[in-house]
Amino acid sequence: MSKSLKRVRAALEAAGLPADIRDVGQARTAQEAADSVGCHIDQIVKSIIFRAERNGDAVLFLTAGGNRVDGDKASACAGEPLGKADAGLIRTQTGFAIGGVAPVGHLSPIRAWLDPRLLDFDTVWAAAGTPRHVFPLNPALLPEILSAQLSDFTS
Repeated sequence: MSKSLKRVRAALEAAGLPADIRDVGQARTAQEAADSVGCHIDQIVKSIIFRAERNGDAVLFLTAGGNRVDGDKASACAGEPLGKADAGLIRTQTGFAIGGVAPVGHLSPIRAWLDPRLLDFDTVWAAAGTPRHVFPLNPALLPEILSAQLSDFTS
């Protein structure tokens, strides 16, 4: 088991959540991930990372699989201009590689926002630290677990 996967499992267990982590193979898109677990595309949690222009920190936007993050709306949420986060920043701050960024288990605290569309479901599926692994959870728990703010940042 990878270090990333272990960190996600530990974060879920520490939050009192079941660590029902599943290997879904290589899912390159939200639709492929949805097909692999048999859910609606919007039940897939996409973790989109930007770089805050002021301090260079990563910021996280969790959105429904069928939605796109609007850069201007995301910047308005963050209260500052946001730029593209490179793989190095994402790995350094979250501990995860692109394609496997989990909403929990980050190496460093991260400012986060949550797409309200995810709350339309009883269960959503998120990356578990690798591009091959996902886990289910109740999306109503995400704001508390992450200190994430509900915001409209999609286009």
